[in-house]
Amino acid sequence: MVTTAETLRGSLDAIAAIEPGFVAALARVGYPEPRLREPGYETLLRTIVGQQVSVAAAAAVWRKLEADLGAGCAPDALLARDHDALRACGLSRQKQGYARSLAEMVLSGALDLNALPADDEEAIAQLIQIKGIGRWSAEIYLLFAEGRPDIWPAGDLAVQIEVGRILGLPERPSEKATRQLAEAWRPHRGAAAIMAWHHYNNGIDMLKT
Repeated sequence: MVTTAETLRGSLDAIAAIEPGFVAALARVGYPEPRLREPGYETLLRTIVGQQVSVAAAAAVWRKLEADLGAGCAPDALLARDHDALRACGLSRQKQGYARSLAEMVLSGALDLNALPADDEEAIAQLIQIKGIGRWSAEIYLLFAEGRPDIWPAGDLAVQIEVGRILGLPERPSEKATRQLAEAWRPHRGAAAIMAWHHYNNGIDMLKT
């Protein structure tokens, strides 16, 4: 799991033992802190609300939704609201469809967020049944809400950029190449992804010096 500073550090040390690029990256920017979210419906709904908008805009929509639906925007409360009510909270028609898909699956028991399969690929397959939740969103949920240690969001642009920089590659690797490059880092790829984002946010200026 990558839920504590100790486990995250241990995983990164294991990668650094076989990959010199991570030794240099850790020297440049230090160890990242764990990034945790509460598992469950609310986190996935927040993911939908936040798609393709700024953090500030997503927060504003969420405040309006909670004011109308109550804390946590319970699935039954969401489904009871019509299109106009949700639009007044700032939720587009497309996102309403996504949010209703999530709420319906949770209420019907088609999706049990407390008992997702232990196998990562099986868990991803269940999550992407929700409209609006693609592989990347599913991976982010499993990494940050469940702390799964070997989740590797190779399709993330920042991860691709930083893997290239950390490994000293001449150009950003493709998603396929990013996935292949990380094979040797199993079962610690979740920590590698967290390190990539940490390096992206903190290491760019250092790399220029």
